[in-house]
Amino acid sequence: MKILSLHLLAALAQAEQTRGPSAAEMAAIEREMPVIAAEVELLDAQIMILDRVPTELDAQRIRRARRRLLAARRDLANQPPTPTPAFGMLEVGA
Repeated sequence: MKILSLHLLAALAQAEQTRGPSAAEMAAIEREMPVIAAEVELLDAQIMILDRVPTELDAQRIRRARRRLLAARRDLANQPPTPTPAFGMLEVGA
């Protein structure tokens, strides 16, 4: 393993930040998409009643959205963990 100068490490860190998410990060986001979608659905239902008195249909819509969010969180929690590389790890060839 080679020792890198601080200048080179800073340049590599800058390149990492500008290139976008890695494949592992995209996979993690994709894995969490059902939870994200359920959170958006609940938020939409809550926003709809901000300026009016909620009807029974509104209350039912919010309850349904909460149940979907809880189910999505449960499903995500019950998935087997996927190994991910440690954040900030830099491997340089010899």
